[in-house]
Amino acid sequence: MQEKKQFRTNMIKQVHNISKPQYEHMSYQIALQLYKDVSFTSANHIGITISKFPEVDTYQIIRTAWQLGKKVSIPKCDPATRQMTFRQLEHFNQLESVYSNLFEPIVEETEQTDPAQIDLLLVPGLAYSPKGYRLGFGGGYYDRFLQNYKGKTISLAFSLQLQTEIPKENHDLAVQKIITNEGVLCTDE
Repeated sequence: MQEKKQFRTNMIKQVHNISKPQYEHMSYQIALQLYKDVSFTSANHIGITISKFPEVDTYQIIRTAWQLGKKVSIPKCDPATRQMTFRQLEHFNQLESVYSNLFEPIVEETEQTDPAQIDLLLVPGLAYSPKGYRLGFGGGYYDRFLQNYKGKTISLAFSLQLQTEIPKENHDLAVQKIITNEGVLCTDE
């Protein structure tokens, strides 16, 4: 557990050192790779987080998904139960700032999404192994959600977030692809 905590601290420092121009450029490169991926082009409904710097920018991805007529759902976390549900977002003013300056859907203005309707889930993380295992930010919300999710999974990451090895536990589940600013890594082959 201590190893995971230290690894997480080191990765946070690394990603926070990305300059704003670099961040914008790499986020755009990642988005362009995603838009060409068959998992994205064929998805009718996408599950995605609202990014917070220095995570890969998801605002541009959400706008593009809407322009393409795709449905977009974003997570709503319940800190009491450590569970996460998804709610359909139709415009950005359906968001509110919650803990840690994170944006989540306003419950009264959004509809809950059945996880089975989400064709593609973009899974956030802090670091990734070449086999698709991820180190999250420590809440465990996605680990719990992924246990029953049956659709496609992709993580978006800056190339520096790809590590040879990351601390891993038995319950950790791998994503099927990782898209970085340097290319696409298929992990489920």
